[in-house]
Amino acid sequence: MIYVIGDIHGCLEPLKQLMGMVNPGEGDQLIFLGDYIDRGPDPKGVVEYLLSLKGNPVFLMGNHERMFLDYLEGRNRLLYLLNGGGSTLRGYGDASMIPADHLRFFKSLRLYYEAGHYLFVHAGLKPGLPLEDQGPEDLLWIRGEFISYPGRYPKTIVFGHMPMPEVLMLPDRIGIDTGCVYGGKLTCLVLPSQELIQVKNRWA
Repeated sequence: MIYVIGDIHGCLEPLKQLMGMVNPGEGDQLIFLGDYIDRGPDPKGVVEYLLSLKGNPVFLMGNHERMFLDYLEGRNRLLYLLNGGGSTLRGYGDASMIPADHLRFFKSLRLYYEAGHYLFVHAGLKPGLPLEDQGPEDLLWIRGEFISYPGRYPKTIVFGHMPMPEVLMLPDRIGIDTGCVYGGKLTCLVLPSQELIQVKNRWA
């Protein structure tokens, strides 16, 4: 089975509770869709927890990880701060205090991952472009153009990035960002059954 977890945004306690319910076995695959940091109470703790997971989880990059790396490299600093980056910066104390394994984690994140009939990506795809021609900007940031596309994508795309009250379940698009950091739920999608495992964020 494949277990896919949506946007965490520094919500460590819901993540721990959800992982206690998910409990993937040997041979199962665990995929995270990005946006581990920013906005929530403990972004550093979330990264520490993710690094402690056994097996070989797949970690995708979210737009917030990209903004964080840009900030550390001196680019688009105001954009990052306006998008909730303050909680991550406070958690680490100072850029020079970020542990080396955390930096390696951020720099190692994938833009997308394919498994059988499924494509996993943080935000979505630009309609009409082959996967190899998709740019990081679209994979990490796209919203309306991807969601409202009237055609059919060749694979079922599982994505986060766009907080919604409930999971968006379409034949070729499944959105699982259910707004945990805003007091919503942290969602795990189980494939191929499409079962949902969710934790309400009572710590928000």
